[in-house]
Amino acid sequence: MIRTSTQNDLIRYIYQETDTEENIEIQTAAILNGSLAHELHELEQTVKSITAAERVPSESAIDKILSYSKSYDLHSLK
Repeated sequence: MIRTSTQNDLIRYIYQETDTEENIEIQTAAILNGSLAHELHELEQTVKSITAAERVPSESAIDKILSYSKSYDLHSLK
């Protein structure tokens, strides 16, 4: 029985959260269905972009950390 792959199934597949049987079903469906293959490719590219995104704190977060550290009196621990 062939079932329809949902977007959730494709995301689980990309994150390797599917079992062997599901992997085969999704791979077969992608071979037989060009639009599914395209959607799978687009999701894979999105995941790669998210993973590669630079994680930098905002300027306001940095300012708050610096302000807190400057206001903290290290000499009072003596």
